[in-house]
Amino acid sequence: MNVLVIGANGKVGRHLVRLLGQHESHRVKALIRKPDQAEALERLGAETVVADLEGTVGEIAAAIQGSDAVVFTAGSGGNTGADKTLLIDLDGAVKAMEAAEQAGIRRFIMVSALYAENREQWPESIKPYYVAKHYADRLLEASNLDYTILRPGGLTDDAGTGKVATGEDLTSHTISREDVAATVVAALEEKQTYHRAIDLVSGSTPIAEAIR
Repeated sequence: MNVLVIGANGKVGRHLVRLLGQHESHRVKALIRKPDQAEALERLGAETVVADLEGTVGEIAAAIQGSDAVVFTAGSGGNTGADKTLLIDLDGAVKAMEAAEQAGIRRFIMVSALYAENREQWPESIKPYYVAKHYADRLLEASNLDYTILRPGGLTDDAGTGKVATGEDLTSHTISREDVAATVVAALEEKQTYHRAIDLVSGSTPIAEAIR
């Protein structure tokens, strides 16, 4: 599978590029905003293509053409204001969906956030981020794409364990970025995850088993 990663230069994205670059059945292309990001990602095994989520849908569609799947794990980052959150985490995500449809790519994986669907549990301190995730998820669910929405808990830089928990009544509220990336890889061809949103935290179930 040819997999296009949007947000490849982020912390989850870099783990994902590395895992896909090592995978015997996948090829990875990293969408980057700045040409100087290319070298590090190419060392991880990716082909790179330059496009900006604040550009047009047509420009993004041209950049992702030829891919079999798109993974959206981009974010404006914690040091930007609500305006960038709106432009990247919401409108950028929607542009990526529209671009995938325009390019004839059906498989789309969204890395969202735990409780994005439930307004009552949004932290006040980052409410604009949750608003963006909530509506991006809803628009993806209304699309014609074969989507999977992964909603990880608080992200850590701990080493991945290869084990997670999914579903309701989760006891943990965090997960390593490496395990999120590994779950994306496992979900790519797992049809049990199509048209589903999956809460995801650290746990004791092997990733492949958990997403089945």
